[in-house]
Amino acid sequence: MRSPLAAQIVQWLVAPGDLVRTGDVLVVLEAMKMEHEVRASASARVLELFYAEGEAVQVGDELLRAEPAPGDTSEVAQMGRRPSAPGPAALRADLEQLVKRQAFTLDAARPEAVARRHAQGQRTARENIADLCDEGSFLEYGALAVAAQRSRRSEEDLIANTPADGMVTGIGSVDGQRTVVMAYDATVLAGTQGMRNHQKTDRLLGVALDQRLPVVLFAEGGGGRPGDTDMPIVAGLHVGTFAAFARLSGQVAVVGIASGRCFAGNAALLGCSDVIIATRGSNIGMGGPAMVEGGGLGRFKPEEIGPSDVQHGNGVIDVLVDDEAQAVVAARHYLSFFQGRLDGWVAPDALALRDVVPENRLRVYDSTAAMSGLVDQGSLLVLRNGFGVGIHTALARIEGRPVGLMASNPLHLGGAIDADAADKAARFMQLCNAHGLPIVSLVDTPGFMVGPDTEARAQVRHASRLFVVAASLRVPFFSVVLRKGYGLGAMGLTAGGFHAPVFTVAWPTAEFGAMGLEGAVRLGYRKELEAEPEGPRRDALFEELLARQYASGAAVQMAATLEIDAVIDPALTRDWLARGLAGARVAEAGAARFIDPW
Repeated sequence: MRSPLAAQIVQWLVAPGDLVRTGDVLVVLEAMKMEHEVRASASARVLELFYAEGEAVQVGDELLRAEPAPGDTSEVAQMGRRPSAPGPAALRADLEQLVKRQAFTLDAARPEAVARRHAQGQRTARENIADLCDEGSFLEYGALAVAAQRSRRSEEDLIANTPADGMVTGIGSVDGQRTVVMAYDATVLAGTQGMRNHQKTDRLLGVALDQRLPVVLFAEGGGGRPGDTDMPIVAGLHVGTFAAFARLSGQVAVVGIASGRCFAGNAALLGCSDVIIATRGSNIGMGGPAMVEGGGLGRFKPEEIGPSDVQHGNGVIDVLVDDEAQAVVAARHYLSFFQGRLDGWVAPDALALRDVVPENRLRVYDSTAAMSGLVDQGSLLVLRNGFGVGIHTALARIEGRPVGLMASNPLHLGGAIDADAADKAARFMQLCNAHGLPIVSLVDTPGFMVGPDTEARAQVRHASRLFVVAASLRVPFFSVVLRKGYGLGAMGLTAGGFHAPVFTVAWPTAEFGAMGLEGAVRLGYRKELEAEPEGPRRDALFEELLARQYASGAAVQMAATLEIDAVIDPALTRDWLARGLAGARVAEAGAARFIDPW
């Protein structure tokens, strides 16, 4: 056997007379401060060694002489060979040290903290991640980080009590889709934001943006942590985490989940999400009790600040759930709409759509029945249903294709669009546009809400958002007028005008006008009505004029003048939408796109 390189003999592992097998290490050489193992190329018996340990050799120098092994060499382990490597059950010392260190990061290392968490009816950060991600798919980043407090606490203390610096971060699969997952750990320093977990967050956010991966953030915690002393800083306002998180808006799907208390910096990140899913026991606020009191605004308990009923009603929370298990289910459902078309789906009963709108044109109805009757069974995910209740918004599928769905709500203000409803619909269109989801709008509105009280809420600006957002849509838009299609409000719900969508169709129950028919008669025929004395004759004239307006604004008349594209049987609406979606085109996304947090 000859030397493969110029080196120094470090150690012989064989001696004359030893039997060796193919692959056994014979000698260790050192070159450039690195050790090289030289192995046997065949089974043999060592006869002679030509160099001693510590001597130098050149390339090609003969190191030892051997002869072919006589017969079976299975007994070489008993004939002077060194023992073979440990089996799979044994760990090398360095790996054993790593395993022991990693154990401190796991829930099993902190049974008391876990028990307290469970006693509150909540799960640990790692339990939530395990539930969200496909089994065995989560790769954790930064697990060995500890709080930046070495100047005031021992290493042993930090390892035992600040595992992962209070935040578990990594990449896992959610129904097969690689997803960045980050979870503040409320059992570690109250889930506060430390310098190390900011670094971990920034690292994963960069990967998410570069690789275009969706992000799920479990945001429970108390905001910034003043106790990190290892960094020579004053205020820490230079951190890039918030800008990096906001930069994801409109680029990838971002889900925020709140359970328990979510204040200050944690809430700021949460508020940048596409959707916020929160439990009923959650509290969300830009400042917790200490910050409120420090600002001289009074003393409050945590549960008095931003409770879920308030935050659901004002539009902060998109999906309100009972617990973290339901939150994970909702997060999976939301992310599923960005995983492409599904092959398997079940259609609803199309004939049921014929009975959604009452024959009595003055009778209200629940338009969510129309939404459910159009989409694949089990696919509907309603968003922000506690806020802007004049318009329903939801994600769903039609023949497996993901879509955004809006619907007027005649149960609220007769379907009139107030400021909250306009804001809700405008942001929803931004959401769908950013992520390439076609939009279906079910219209039944007498128009924008008007009056002194309404205008006091800046209705002009809020209502106009519908036109501004629709003007820059890159996704196909489809409109179906169920009943009332009046004035600017109807135009706002049809991407700015009845010819802006790919198609605008109507059910036979639809009625149209530049404004509400009753108002149009009172305004347009004021002289005629005032010419009649108050009483039955004036009322009769009003009803006659109203009937004329209704007849002239009927769906068939609108289709005859080509102001809409067709009047269809409600039972065929899903077919129209399915065919429209099949041929519709989503334009390329521009670089400067985002979703307004409001």
